[in-house]
Amino acid sequence: MNQKINNIFKGDKVIWMVFFFLCMISIIEVFSASSNLTYKSNNYIKPIMMHSSTIIAGVMVAILTLNIPCRYFKLMTPFLLFFSVFTLLLVLVAGEDINGAQRVIAIFGLTFQPSEIAKGSLVLATAQILSAKQTENGADRSAFKWILILTIPMAGLIMLENLSTAVLLCSVIFLMMFIGRVPMIQLGKLLGVVLGIGIAFFAFIMLVGHDTRKEQEKLNATETIVKTKEEKSSIEKLFHRADTWKGRIDKFMEDDKVEAKDYDLDKDGQVAHANIAIVSSNVIGRGPGNSVERDFLAQAFSDFIFAIIIEEMGIFGAAFVVFLYVILLYRAARIASRCENNFPALLAMGLALLLVVQASFNMLVAVGIVPVTGQPLPLISKGGTSTIINCAYIGAILSISRSAKKVDKEKKQTTTQIA
Repeated sequence: MNQKINNIFKGDKVIWMVFFFLCMISIIEVFSASSNLTYKSNNYIKPIMMHSSTIIAGVMVAILTLNIPCRYFKLMTPFLLFFSVFTLLLVLVAGEDINGAQRVIAIFGLTFQPSEIAKGSLVLATAQILSAKQTENGADRSAFKWILILTIPMAGLIMLENLSTAVLLCSVIFLMMFIGRVPMIQLGKLLGVVLGIGIAFFAFIMLVGHDTRKEQEKLNATETIVKTKEEKSSIEKLFHRADTWKGRIDKFMEDDKVEAKDYDLDKDGQVAHANIAIVSSNVIGRGPGNSVERDFLAQAFSDFIFAIIIEEMGIFGAAFVVFLYVILLYRAARIASRCENNFPALLAMGLALLLVVQASFNMLVAVGIVPVTGQPLPLISKGGTSTIINCAYIGAILSISRSAKKVDKEKKQTTTQIA
């Protein structure tokens, strides 16, 4: 019986344990945080049954992926890149609107986010380029050029609909180049260029974008500031997310102290209720299922689920969740150090960074350190394709750990024979 279980759950056992705990926390917390969905559907069990089904499907995908030999991931790279670019272009013209952005494509009643597939595809391609261009003194200078040729257009397409995802992806690719020993002078120049572009882009957002919240305050209560599509300029149509970005920046940069009685929960509800959830945890938490703020947070089961975790599980429960992501990154680094070839090592680190950096974004938003980004908490937040694809990333890391273990065994056997 144990042998059959081991044959199914192959790979690094610590990664499996981290994956198991994250899935269990996800089921418990999403069940608790889905009160709004329960109310809307008039069905107490339906939301969590659907989420549990997604988790089970994700585990099956992880098991399927871990059985794919690492060398076959290379063969998938060109097909995944082509599919990613195609779907990123398609979502701009035929995507469904979610939270003011066209981020999903509906096929046969199912929706998926092209950006989720694009992230993994670009990490896969970057690992392949860095491994192919490795020399004794680090990565060849041409690796930097090829990575930028792939990253810039793909991140640009993602940025039009989801700026935070594009920033997250670029951050991971930069870290991969650092780990892949790209010359520091090239990375330094890239940072300088990015800083310049960032300043210019920030100025562009502040000029083109409209903070509708502030503009509405200047108008009479009976007036509206909604622009029709005909009234919008071509630039505004292309960069329609600039309004959202500017609003978030303005809200984050406001330093005026507002008394509790004067705080507008209708306009700043997400941040306010997230703060209330954290403060009301009283360190030890209310206990699983006892959240109060879940009824007021619009994205309690997704973008702000970490605030609900703090409210229910307290500081120690939140620290445990952070610890799980740290362990995931640490084990990925250990697996990478045991790999005989550069490609699996870089791929394991890239996928782990993709999950951990996104988790960091989500947690920092929940505690109010950075502006709202709309990034879910990987493997915990309620999701469809994002959850399944994240499970596939775990499966790929487990697949790499299997080949790394084989190398370790062969080395030990050789050492024993020599001795």
